[in-house]
Amino acid sequence: MPAEEELVGPREIKASDFKAKCLKLMDEVAVSGEELVITKHGRPVSRLVPYQDKPRMPFGRNRENIHITGDIVSPMPPDWFDDSSGHGKELF
Repeated sequence: MPAEEELVGPREIKASDFKAKCLKLMDEVAVSGEELVITKHGRPVSRLVPYQDKPRMPFGRNRENIHITGDIVSPMPPDWFDDSSGHGKELF
């Protein structure tokens, strides 16, 4: 990372300023997607973040792309280990 680039955290605003501009700030956060930290006496007390729908459950997410062929429950046959130089035999 170049020296002139600084890591910048979320924008902060005093609670009194937030109270006066609440609706405008909500619109800004919704459009920009960046969170806003609300402070009292210089200490963070709350965050305003853009709303996001809940992500889909990960279970079954790739069901269209994954195809199971053969038996995935039974132990591997002994000849399966012949090409593996003995790696993993101790697991079965």
